[in-house]
Amino acid sequence: MPFTNLTAEAITEFYITGFSGTQNPKAVGCIILIIYLLILLGSSANIYIIARDKRLHTPMYFFICSLSVVDIIHSTSTSPAMILVLIADITAISYRSCITQMTLYNLAFAMEKFTLSLMAYDRLVAISNPLRYHSILTKTRIVLLTVASWVLGFAFTAVLTGIADRLPYCRTTLKYAFCDYGAMVRAACVNPDEYFVVSTVLVFFILFGSFALICISYLKIIFTVLKIAPSEDRKKMYSTCLNHLIVVASVFTLPFVISIVTRIGLVLSLTERNVLIILYSLGPCLVNPFVYCFRTKEIRIQLFRIFKAITPQE
Repeated sequence: MPFTNLTAEAITEFYITGFSGTQNPKAVGCIILIIYLLILLGSSANIYIIARDKRLHTPMYFFICSLSVVDIIHSTSTSPAMILVLIADITAISYRSCITQMTLYNLAFAMEKFTLSLMAYDRLVAISNPLRYHSILTKTRIVLLTVASWVLGFAFTAVLTGIADRLPYCRTTLKYAFCDYGAMVRAACVNPDEYFVVSTVLVFFILFGSFALICISYLKIIFTVLKIAPSEDRKKMYSTCLNHLIVVASVFTLPFVISIVTRIGLVLSLTERNVLIILYSLGPCLVNPFVYCFRTKEIRIQLFRIFKAITPQE
């Protein structure tokens, strides 16, 4: 992928112009700010409750905690920049800050899929081998699986960050909502199609690879439940998987819709693309913590106890 333009200059900062045509930008910024604060609140509550209660120090809750950390990284990689643009009208962002934002966004993108895959494996072991659950998912194996997923996530991120950091830039405007790989490639003095091939291949393997692993896990769960469980127990087993399935749907639905739309040749406007990217960046991060806060009995009980403790008694 040789550089195709020699007119590059030393870019020290970019200007985010993706919201230039937005009506009532301050109102939109306030909505994003509220969503961001709710994400931080819900994710932090999950982490705090799981960390303080030793009875919740099990593989399932460890993965829930990991997902909350990823949600905080994901939302933080995009929300502050969008809030500054919309509310404070600060569109300038330094080159290094832009690269850092893109890196965190890509890392969170990959880790979200890997974490959901590990959670699906956790549910498979819990239902298929309930008596051997703790002997299979030992602390050592959980740590190894988690470390391996983060290594893969950093490897994916390093490839895209390395490419973006080597590009010769000749434009200072980013016509997107925040710094992502696509925005930076289009600001460079190169043919963007060549560089999108790399990102497309990597995203395809992460997105469809992790989704395939989740589907395989649930197919095995369904066969196991149909073979060994009476009808009453089946409902309980399906109930234990429902939270995870809701989160999986919130994470994978929009990327698949975007992929299908682009494959059939439908061209999205800049505004439509920005809306979809914002929904994908913040939607799952908002859904995930509250699904586990209010649908997981143990976390819900601990949450109510905390509220009861801090509520003044008459």
